Amino acid sequence: MSLDNVRVLGPDGGTRRAAIHLQGGRIAALGPAGSGGANGGGLLALTGIVDLHGDAFERQLMPRPGVHFDAVTALIDTDRQLLANGITTAYHGLTLSWEPGLRGIEAARAFLAALAAARSKLACDTRLHLRFELYNLDCLAEVLGWIAEGRVDLVAFNEHTRDIIRMIESNRLATLLGRTGLGQEAFVALFDRVVSRAAEVPAATRRLADAALTHGIPLASHDDNSPDERAMYRELGCRLCEFPFDAATAQAGIDRGDAIILGAPNVLRGGSHARRIGAAEAAASGLCTVLTSDYYYPSLLLAPFQLAREGRLPLAQAWDLVSRNPARAVGLEDRAEIAAGQRADLVLIDDRDPARPALAATIIGGVPAMIDGRLAPGLTQLASARVTA
Repeated sequence: MSLDNVRVLGPDGGTRRAAIHLQGGRIAALGPAGSGGANGGGLLALTGIVDLHGDAFERQLMPRPGVHFDAVTALIDTDRQLLANGITTAYHGLTLSWEPGLRGIEAARAFLAALAAARSKLACDTRLHLRFELYNLDCLAEVLGWIAEGRVDLVAFNEHTRDIIRMIESNRLATLLGRTGLGQEAFVALFDRVVSRAAEVPAATRRLADAALTHGIPLASHDDNSPDERAMYRELGCRLCEFPFDAATAQAGIDRGDAIILGAPNVLRGGSHARRIGAAEAAASGLCTVLTSDYYYPSLLLAPFQLAREGRLPLAQAWDLVSRNPARAVGLEDRAEIAAGQRADLVLIDDRDPARPALAATIIGGVPAMIDGRLAPGLTQLASARVTA
């Protein structure tokens, strides 16, 4: 199978018309346009998006506080959203907290079971990013078991007790109460019991880090608030730094070759909703190496084009933030490059309106997973293609 007459983006930012030949779920060769195959109509061909941190699936699980839906149904719906936004590899950010409810252990067990049950129905290469709250000591042994069983693909250390203390002091607990189903008095009592075990946290964190590294699982830290905290997590083996508070912390990671991960919604909104480092400015100044969807899947497709349109980065470099860089940050060497031997994970974009790039097709492992026949009429013949991934 071949995708003919597509525009391939080069590292210099220029595009050239070409044909991408696919075989066995991989890219077999890149040839001249006119080689034959499905007519891409001059659409821009880019590597598939790799999302290391996305938790918008929580809205499918619980669209309103206390309103829950079947997790398999939620995952299938999420898969369709991923495809429609060009995401071909997705790490679902499952937060495992000491809280009950949406982010508690019962919900996590149900999610893991649902992911196993739904996997054959998912087109996107879907993986698990376990966001472990450091004070969740009672669940440590079970999580170590999940790691040993190969059920976890990325581990991130979360520490939100500082934020919760501020929320308690300012009486802003509505979101947490809705998520947990607890009343305010019960939530505060639970929190007090949790933080009373602070002395046990460092040893537990070390055990979890060592287990992940032993099984080849990448480690991330979340919300590093200073260069010293970045250094502490790096010493544990965390080479991914998610959402550092400021430029100094991001720079401390860059200086040591760490991946600095920020949110693509931050780019689209023109700044952080939490009033932290601006992702667009960070990307332009070399302080951001990876963008993630965070809480909004469409942002990953749109952010690179916005960075290019605003003159902050060339499109090729901006696209690396959502494809090649995240893939390499977690050791995925088999994708995110249009070259022979790489996985045929591709997206075709109608970029005639630079302010509104539109996804025309998503191809995963050489299989067309989504085609918009209005934008890519020449590709509709691919809908019946079946290429072994």
